Amino acid sequence: MPSFRTERLLLRQPVPEDAEAMFEILSDPVAMAYWSTPPHQSLAQTQAWIDRMVASSAAGSHGDFMVELDGRMIGNAGFSRVPEIGYILHRGFWGRGLGRESVAAAIGFGFQSLDLAAITADVDPRNTASLALLEDLGFSRTGQAERTFNVGGTWVDSVYLTLTRPDLHPKA
Repeated sequence: MPSFRTERLLLRQPVPEDAEAMFEILSDPVAMAYWSTPPHQSLAQTQAWIDRMVASSAAGSHGDFMVELDGRMIGNAGFSRVPEIGYILHRGFWGRGLGRESVAAAIGFGFQSLDLAAITADVDPRNTASLALLEDLGFSRTGQAERTFNVGGTWVDSVYLTLTRPDLHPKA
């Protein structure tokens, strides 16, 4: 199972014991404001989510990582649906560049280990911080659509972004 370190973080495969720490994140309405599902209502819901990630990893899908800082699990970054990147961090760790660091590491993994030609993202247009993070990492907006997700009875829109593997860019 792949795991790797960045300057400050460990990105590793999920384990069933991650559920409690992840529930703290996935039950937070602020952290989940732009997620594609409503906040989790129970630890059992989060445990089922983690169990699906663990099973996917055991089946050979190694693109979805838990993010640790100093031994504490603080989020998730990677590819639950290749080639689409996704990520979420505990809001107590926002504003420190950890989201950027974890997403950049997941992008590197996607290009190097998964041999992706391009990585995509689907972002709620109200999530200006996520859009800025992705664009800072080189993603370009490729489209948008209205009413793409129904989250807890409310329709939300999408902005689509793509990052092409650097060695596939035409030379100027």
